[in-house]
Amino acid sequence: MVTLVTGGTGFVGSSVVRQLLERGESVRALVRPNSDRRNLQGLDVELFEADLNDHPSLRAASSGVSSVYHVAADYRLWVRDAQAMHRTNVEGTVNLIRAACDAGARRIVYTSSVATLGIPKDGSLGDETTPVCFQDMMGPYKQSKYLAEEAVRTLIGQEGAPVIIVNPSTPIGPRDIKPTPTGRMVLDAARGRIPAFVDTGLNLVHVDDVAAGHLLAHDRGEIGQRYILGGENLSLREIFSVIAQLCRRQPPGLQLPAMAVLPIAIAMECLAALTGKPPLTTVDGVRLARKKMFFCHKHAEDKLGYRPGRPFRAYATP
Repeated sequence: MVTLVTGGTGFVGSSVVRQLLERGESVRALVRPNSDRRNLQGLDVELFEADLNDHPSLRAASSGVSSVYHVAADYRLWVRDAQAMHRTNVEGTVNLIRAACDAGARRIVYTSSVATLGIPKDGSLGDETTPVCFQDMMGPYKQSKYLAEEAVRTLIGQEGAPVIIVNPSTPIGPRDIKPTPTGRMVLDAARGRIPAFVDTGLNLVHVDDVAAGHLLAHDRGEIGQRYILGGENLSLREIFSVIAQLCRRQPPGLQLPAMAVLPIAIAMECLAALTGKPPLTTVDGVRLARKKMFFCHKHAEDKLGYRPGRPFRAYATP
């Protein structure tokens, strides 16, 4: 039987593909016709061209598969067309899962995000049960991922889709060739291009630990449950300090209130709307920075045996 991976050319997806191959599975990677395939170069993978919003291609891609890892997503903090992101992240997810179910897939791992989870107001760590609602979602990316996860839950409850949900925190590491917004931040910090920072924080995890969590969720996860795949909770000051030490640079010394950066973000987004080039700072990013994105992955540890073992210092440089 074949294992289907969507987003296999991407950052997290290519790591999932590699780990599946390491344990001897036959892997089919769903790819877009014009996708950058460097992350799969030299790997024994069947490449299958399809589109998440093209039903015939999804039916063909799902033929004969026993397991599916739906990792593909449009992950950007700024987009010109929010509806296009919605079509990929929400409608595309529903299309893929239905096609996989029709083909007889027995286990489906859906890659959600901690962006869909709540953050406690008392400063404690968020987990899979922290209350949250759509109104808490800031920006098209978080909104689309929230709606996608809701749609997946509907498919599980009403159509019996055999889906396990994983919620990675903020993966970094090798093969982030695009790069992701966090990967770009790491690159800019390593090159000394970040003069100031805000008082926020992220939960960082090595991409290969996230991929390992996907396989554990497939093997041990309970259908309908979700599992945070996280790592270390670090303030932005700590993150930049580690990168600066490893790159032998001075860390940024100016700390600004998040809202002080808002006018800069607005100006950059106006410029981006004219040029089409993504802004260095976004309005949604500034608003998100008002809360520390700190999470607990104990549920995945207890139920899956998930053990993220790489400290940030070991993989902090690009």
